[in-house]
Amino acid sequence: MATIRDALRLGRAQLHESPSPALDARLLLEHVTARDHAYLVAHDDEPMPDDQSAEYHRLLDRAAAHEPIPYIVGHAPFLDLDFIVSPDVLIPRPETEQLVEIAIRWARERGRVKVVDVGTGSGCIAVSLARHLPEAEVVAVDISARALAVAGENIARHVPGRVHLVQGDLLGAIAPGQDLIVANLPYIAGQEWPTLPIGVKSYEPALALFGGPDGLNLFRVMLPQAAERLNLGGLLLLEIGYQQGDAVTSLARTSFPEAKISVEADFSDLDRIVVIRP
Repeated sequence: MATIRDALRLGRAQLHESPSPALDARLLLEHVTARDHAYLVAHDDEPMPDDQSAEYHRLLDRAAAHEPIPYIVGHAPFLDLDFIVSPDVLIPRPETEQLVEIAIRWARERGRVKVVDVGTGSGCIAVSLARHLPEAEVVAVDISARALAVAGENIARHVPGRVHLVQGDLLGAIAPGQDLIVANLPYIAGQEWPTLPIGVKSYEPALALFGGPDGLNLFRVMLPQAAERLNLGGLLLLEIGYQQGDAVTSLARTSFPEAKISVEADFSDLDRIVVIRP
């Protein structure tokens, strides 16, 4: 009978094409055994029950076919929380954590603020803001009913009653008078499709990925909407592709001619967040 150590060794070998084969194998084994990393290390000579071994092999096959680990195990980390995910929503990215951190720093100085998260997906942004801003009124919008169902699960899990869900197209259903608008819109250009990892283009929802030929279609629609809804002295944060800083800044300037507009780099020193202060 194979041990935990054997299972991890097998997983690393089978997932050798992954950028992180050891981590992926461990996450799958933690999921199958319902044990944490510390337990696996301390009991690596423990035999694997046949049913767990069979399930582990099945999940390894899925991962080897490039299915993202978060979809296989059904959850993903974001900041200090763990979020339910499914193929109906994007997997939360570390880059987006920076957008949330900027929003939290700004809003904490202002107390009771009205917040809108556009294209909420899993709800990771809205939930994180509600958790760290106890006085905020948070609304999360998505066009996808299936995405909103996932977001609803995460809200109930982490901040019950704190986030109001709205099914709608961008800011069309949102009233004026908002203090903080955050958006991680689809921004991948059509021409980038061939360069995407298989796990992204084969499994993550295209509706949440692609923003038209140049990736900017939704920005063109949402920026004028935001100009009509954001309070003077408010804040608009947009996650962007790393080559889109100048283009999105130009679009933003059309809708916010008097605003202070800047672009923040991510942890890899790539343009990632457009900051608009009317």
